[in-house]
Amino acid sequence: MYIETIALQGFRNYKNAVAEFSDGINVIAGRNAQGKTNLLEALFLLCAGRSFRARSDKELMGFEEDEAKIEARGESAGREKRLKIVLSRGKRRQMLVNSVKQKTVETFAGNFSSVLFCPEDLNLIKGGAAERRRLMDLAICQLRPRYAAALTEFNRAYENKTRILRDWEEKPALLELLDEYDLRLARMSAELIHYRANFVEKLALEAAKIHGEFSGGEELGLTYSTVKTVEDPKGPAEEIFKAVMEHQRQHREAELSSRLCLTGAHKDDIEITVNGRTAKSYASQGQTRTAALSVKLAELEIHRGQLGEYPLLLLDDVLSELDGTRQDFVLNRIGKGQVFITCCEDEKVAGRTGGRVLTVEGGNVFASGQ
Repeated sequence: MYIETIALQGFRNYKNAVAEFSDGINVIAGRNAQGKTNLLEALFLLCAGRSFRARSDKELMGFEEDEAKIEARGESAGREKRLKIVLSRGKRRQMLVNSVKQKTVETFAGNFSSVLFCPEDLNLIKGGAAERRRLMDLAICQLRPRYAAALTEFNRAYENKTRILRDWEEKPALLELLDEYDLRLARMSAELIHYRANFVEKLALEAAKIHGEFSGGEELGLTYSTVKTVEDPKGPAEEIFKAVMEHQRQHREAELSSRLCLTGAHKDDIEITVNGRTAKSYASQGQTRTAALSVKLAELEIHRGQLGEYPLLLLDDVLSELDGTRQDFVLNRIGKGQVFITCCEDEKVAGRTGGRVLTVEGGNVFASGQ
């Protein structure tokens, strides 16, 4: 799996740019605020059908642009594929695969697959639960298209229920809608919980192996957690749905009094331990970084196992955050598949990886030597 070329028009700070990539390691160098992360964002968007940092399409368009286009050509599952996304103000986006329009993000996503690793991911261990839910969402959306649809519907139901709980005392009539949104939220939560629990089970196995090798034998544990009434989160979605509905019933009065949504997949987390102790509370800085690296490299292996080939690996300025030992461990494990590494100075990275060097400057991409 690899992307051979990408063309950006009106996307973020790219007026009109074209880049050609190696099917191995690509080092994307340049000063800060030139568009390196924007380029990775475009690649991720082509894989997942969604951005890893923008909430709406209008954020992806240049300030003075009415339209933005992303086009790419590459190979996936042994077949040549051409992808195109057109973003327009006030209109639904267009998504095409080999010139065929796709009706939903779910049918577009997954033609290519990617694993993103950015400095924020080093907060996976010590950060809040939202960081770990983001890890699950970005990964599973690409691996299971149905998950992306369920996540979109869940977010919509959650926002509506939150408004009802916030405003019901001033507008009591809103309570007539609460049962409907409880039902929607529970139904979508059940799907998300099922997918997340099964993903984390695989992630835990891969991460433990990598972490043991990396740390010299320390034990890394990952356990998925959700609302307490769900006894088997890997079980059938219908049983999980009933358990979530029961949790909602138990917490109805608390939700009304607190004006907060207390039940649903937005309460999920991954409990992480090192040598049996809670990593968030007891792990050293070195241990937390080793654990975070192990989790992200495990994600790479899950994609490969499910797809039969390595996904694109997007490393957004993450090497600068690591010491030499951890840099070496990452670089020694990314020799397979296509890799994109952003950095401010390319000499050391390019020399250590033997990768193709591209320089980004002011929204333009230049090959080494140009």
